[in-house]
Amino acid sequence: MRYRTLGGTGIEVSVHCLGTMMFGAVGNPDHDDSARIINSALDAGINFVDTADMYSAGESEQIVGKALRGRRDDVVLATKVHFPMGEGPNRGGNSRRWIMRAVEDSLRRLDTDWIDLYQIHRPDHSTDIEETLGALTDLVRQGKIRAFGCSTFPAEDVVEAYHVARDRGLHRFRTEQPPYSLVARGIEQHVLPTCQRLGMGVLVWSPLASGFLSGKVRAGQPVDFTSGRASLTPARFDESIPGNAAKFAALDKLTELAADLGVTLPELAVAFSAAHPGVTSVIIGPRTQEHLDAALKGAALTLDDATLDRIDEIVPPGTDLYRADGAWAPPQLTDPVRRRRPLAERAAAS
Repeated sequence: MRYRTLGGTGIEVSVHCLGTMMFGAVGNPDHDDSARIINSALDAGINFVDTADMYSAGESEQIVGKALRGRRDDVVLATKVHFPMGEGPNRGGNSRRWIMRAVEDSLRRLDTDWIDLYQIHRPDHSTDIEETLGALTDLVRQGKIRAFGCSTFPAEDVVEAYHVARDRGLHRFRTEQPPYSLVARGIEQHVLPTCQRLGMGVLVWSPLASGFLSGKVRAGQPVDFTSGRASLTPARFDESIPGNAAKFAALDKLTELAADLGVTLPELAVAFSAAHPGVTSVIIGPRTQEHLDAALKGAALTLDDATLDRIDEIVPPGTDLYRADGAWAPPQLTDPVRRRRPLAERAAAS
């Protein structure tokens, strides 16, 4: 297992990080089996574990806490805050009020005194970024977290947070966690170069494109929409949808490339996500021991320039052939009111 420094913090992390989203009710509900998989990953040299408070409504954090008993000092532990945890207002988001409550809940579920990397799971433009950074800075000073980062932030928000931290004398985001895969390369345009310039570590998620690159999906073949990721987001796997044509065309070529190299498509996908110089660690999120074993094979694979050139020909750099499941969409695109002048103002101008 290779190791890299995490965003100038001096913390050494494995190039592959164990993601735990699939441990709990949404994936593997067997706590003992999930704990065995976590410890198997640690035995293989992974020292970086990533979770979030909202994964199975806190159950994933509880499983991780149980699994790390006796090994906590050897693990770099990351979790996240943002998504609602329960009914009612003020139980989610990036406010000081919620962050201070949420971190205590995560510490309790994880059965630990500190969190190595505490991440803001998504942007929240209803909260001033100074408010968020101030709360996180206080948590560092209190010793409850060692460093903090952001997840799925656009480049402009990363830059704004950097300047606010610098101008206000606050600690800054040390990491960003965006989606990145063979068919979702959009972060190569702005996010990765921005993080490189600012000296930030990058943890990329969904290297298998939410199961699309698992090797079980092929153009012209039926998809089982009753289980797995296809049951959660069927539109992503439906070849009949016109917008998926380019993705399925690339899938066939990538599968052929993997075969030419004598590896599986998942192994190629995991290796690709670690090849960019701006990436610190690739999050692999197994549900079973078999999934973990397959991912670790990809972790051992290094791609040469000729292979990376062939990938560039199939999916050009900076190109997104699909929008990653669960990725953040800016409100100016999702909320029509933000794109339209008030009706009275429009009427007066006509």
